[in-house]
Amino acid sequence: MFNGILIRKDEAGYRATLEDLDDGALGDGDVTVQVAYSTLNYKDGLAITGKGPVVRRFPMIPGIDMAGTVAHSTHPDYRPGDAVVLNGWGVGEVHPGGLAQRIRLKGDWLVPLPKAFTARQAMAIGTAGYTAMLCVLALERFGVTPDHGEILVTGANGGVGSVAVAVLAKLGYTVVASTGRPAEADYLKSLGAAEIIDRAQFSEPGRPLGKERWAGAVDTVGSHTLANVCATARYRGVVTACGLAQGMDLPASVAPFILRGVTLAGVDSVMCPRPERLVAWERLAADLDIGKLDLITREIGLGAVIETAAQLIQGQIRGRVVVDVNR
Repeated sequence: MFNGILIRKDEAGYRATLEDLDDGALGDGDVTVQVAYSTLNYKDGLAITGKGPVVRRFPMIPGIDMAGTVAHSTHPDYRPGDAVVLNGWGVGEVHPGGLAQRIRLKGDWLVPLPKAFTARQAMAIGTAGYTAMLCVLALERFGVTPDHGEILVTGANGGVGSVAVAVLAKLGYTVVASTGRPAEADYLKSLGAAEIIDRAQFSEPGRPLGKERWAGAVDTVGSHTLANVCATARYRGVVTACGLAQGMDLPASVAPFILRGVTLAGVDSVMCPRPERLVAWERLAADLDIGKLDLITREIGLGAVIETAAQLIQGQIRGRVVVDVNR
């Protein structure tokens, strides 16, 4: 038996509970991992609260992240005792996830835990930080360098935004952080943001084109915010899109793309090929100041996950939430 969060949807409704589970709750796979830490991401919050159609099979253990130690393996790349990390691959959506003390899954989904990080630190990064790094890699791939100008990060207080600010600042970019919580300005500046701006200037319907400012952007919000960021990007600016905190719609004009040559680069962390994941984690080990992780991280136990998920969806949580699944 082991402890885990379980989501059910049946005649009694949609609900998440902390329960004692057995191996029958685990999915198929060739590697079983004893989980040390998991995380609480925005997608996990949607799944646990039922505010979004994340879970597609019931009952389901949520949790798109985990770090732990291999307990059993028939996969050629992993042996008992190996430290591993998981992000995405539909875990917590269609395959039982990481918000439990045990998980069984395909070894091809795993990444070896970088030696630079402990399991807790890897989950302080989690899918949010790994996604942020994918956005940085996309900016680099399209040729955006620190001398090109300012980089905007929207939803900067969130997990993706916080790591993006920290990584971009360490790499020498001038980072402008957009947030709806001006009281968090000192926090964002401690991560390396050069300027803090109110998200309100992006969140309402805007013009097809605005004044050029951003050489690049990391958008975690979507909807009107993403449209306005594209409209204010500089000539041949690059906007990476990885989130939908404001909405899934994109009420935009083609003007930024055909008149300024702006690139809108979509970033997917769930099905990202393994070679790119390995690069992202290698770069996180090199380019993320580990000392900043404590600034962006809050730790809870499994018993606090359901309550904290509701707070996360309500925008009351900053940075990252690490879950010690063994308390």
